[in-house]
Amino acid sequence: MPQIIVLFNLKSDADRDAYEQWAKTTDLPTVRGLGAVDGFDVLRTQNMLGGDAAPPYQYVEVIRINDMVRFREEVGSETMQKVAAEFRGFADSPQFIVCESLG
Repeated sequence: MPQIIVLFNLKSDADRDAYEQWAKTTDLPTVRGLGAVDGFDVLRTQNMLGGDAAPPYQYVEVIRINDMVRFREEVGSETMQKVAAEFRGFADSPQFIVCESLG
C-alpha cells in the first residue's frame, strides 16, 4: 500500500491554533472521506529523540493510499482543490514524499 508522507512547517504568519483547528475540522475529515484513502494522520512534532533539539519540521502527515490512480482523481475534485488551497495558506514549502512499505 503506498503512503504519502508530508513534512512541513507553518508559514511565519500562520497561527498554530488556527491551523490545528482547521486540520481537525476540515483537513482530517475530508481526506479521510476519500475512497482511495485508508487512513490519514496529522502529527505535531515535539523534539528529537535523545535531546531537546527542535525537529526540522513542525508537522508530519501520513496518508495511507489503497489506489493511487483513484487518489489522483479524487484530489482533483473541487472540494479537495479548496482544501489544498487552504493548506497552502498555512504550510511553508511542504514536502510530499511517496513511499512504499518493504514488508
